[in-house]
Amino acid sequence: MENGYDTMTQAIEDLQKEGYTTDFNLVEEGIESKSLKKQWKAGELDVVKYYRFEGMTNPGDSSILYVIETKSNEKGLLVDNYSANGISISPEMLEKLKITHEK
Repeated sequence: MENGYDTMTQAIEDLQKEGYTTDFNLVEEGIESKSLKKQWKAGELDVVKYYRFEGMTNPGDSSILYVIETKSNEKGLLVDNYSANGISISPEMLEKLKITHEK
């Protein structure tokens, strides 16, 4: 796992080679995998790392790639925009996805 990537595509390809192959989506209480037909609540997962990507032409096209491991040993990725528009998320899940700024 690199400290940084130039593009989201590069990051996803590299992380998938490292076993982060499940495609996660946000749901109100946590995340889900549609292909596995499973959901995990915020307390059942850890955000291992995250990467920020800014849009080349429009700053509004910014995204975050979350590297996630669940307590049931699923490893995967969640792509989200900075604002999580249109999705109601539990306070517990918001805390999991909280970005901390390192100095």
